[in-house]
Amino acid sequence: MFFSKIVRKYMPDSFVFAAILTLLALVLGVLIEHQSVATMLNFWGDSFWSLLAFGMQMVLILATGYALAESKYVNRALLLIKYIKTPGQGIIFTTFISSIACWLNWGFGLVVGALIAREVSKKVKEANFALLVASAYTGFLVWHAGLSGSIPLIIATHTTGLLSGLTQGKVIPLTETIFSYENYIPVLILIGTLPILNWLMNLKSTDNKINKAATEEDAPSQLRVSEVRTPAEKLENSRILSTLIVLMFAGYIINYFLSGKSININMVNMLFMGLGLLAYGRLIDYVDALKRSILVCSGVVLQFPFYAGIMGMLTHSGLAASISNLFVHISTAKTFPLLTFYSSALTNIFVPSGGGHWVIQGPYIMPAAHALGVAPAKAAMAIAWGEAWANMIQPFWAIPLLAIAGLKIRDIMGYCVVALIWSGIVLSLCIYFL
Repeated sequence: MFFSKIVRKYMPDSFVFAAILTLLALVLGVLIEHQSVATMLNFWGDSFWSLLAFGMQMVLILATGYALAESKYVNRALLLIKYIKTPGQGIIFTTFISSIACWLNWGFGLVVGALIAREVSKKVKEANFALLVASAYTGFLVWHAGLSGSIPLIIATHTTGLLSGLTQGKVIPLTETIFSYENYIPVLILIGTLPILNWLMNLKSTDNKINKAATEEDAPSQLRVSEVRTPAEKLENSRILSTLIVLMFAGYIINYFLSGKSININMVNMLFMGLGLLAYGRLIDYVDALKRSILVCSGVVLQFPFYAGIMGMLTHSGLAASISNLFVHISTAKTFPLLTFYSSALTNIFVPSGGGHWVIQGPYIMPAAHALGVAPAKAAMAIAWGEAWANMIQPFWAIPLLAIAGLKIRDIMGYCVVALIWSGIVLSLCIYFL
């Protein structure tokens, strides 16, 4: 309740933080780097639209994963819930499946976790619904170490402009980030222990109130085949047309991997879009699903140009270099990843986006890592893990999950803080010693 009150009273919308950071970067550039206001405004405006491609990639990761999670095949998989008999089993199942789903795709995992929590609460009437939803959200802790992790994917993708300079123009393969043993260990520890942690929080006094939004059956979003009459509707509902497009996706993806190329952010989006088209079967059904998923992407769409403007001011004014030098002076090669992890968690309060994190922190963290001799992959993953960790007290990405569950952030915040404390211990030890 203590943390819930703080969130309700002091946590404004994340776009407010983006606006504040923009003004702060402007003022610091004038005061510290002695740039004129006009020059700083030029840095900001010239960079404002420089990350449109990157922002679109972030939107698609969320939208394609979200749409796939709503497909009939995923809903059929939820039938496994019929084997759950007790609240404890429901909590363990929800946490474990949500963690795996978030590792695969964070948008997919958020939606699947909410759906599982909702279905478990229907099956096991005495279950603590708020804890079930919180358990689903704790699975989000591993997203940035998974297949849709923004930072490892973007440094594994050839980029141009400001982003390419963060890794000296080099592509860092996923074998050094997501698929490294330094990353596997904390992922496995969290996936193995979070279900137990949440099970231990299963109090005797349960809150099994289910919001109306969590019990209503979803209205069918697609046109029934029997209602298809016009030529346009026939094309929209054609399974032949959809199958041909899916075959194109499959052909390209198979050829891509057979040619020896590695997975990157564009390929992840190709995979999930192709799977979504396959799962829905008809093009119009997938269009409807994406329309619903796009609604939760508004924050990303609005904020990324501001992150780009902030990055431009940090980089071109010299602020990034000054902050980088500060990190070099207070760190050693051993302590630098841990300090980066904590600074990333703090940054997440203001910039609740993995991609936004890279844009804001990359310009000063990566040069400092280079100066101290820290591997760029290790520094990048320290940023990634810090962002994922602080999501337990940053409610921005809980919004789609809570909307499906019909709860408020205050209903799950207490449980999330416990998860924050435990995961903070695990991640601090892993980052320092690995």
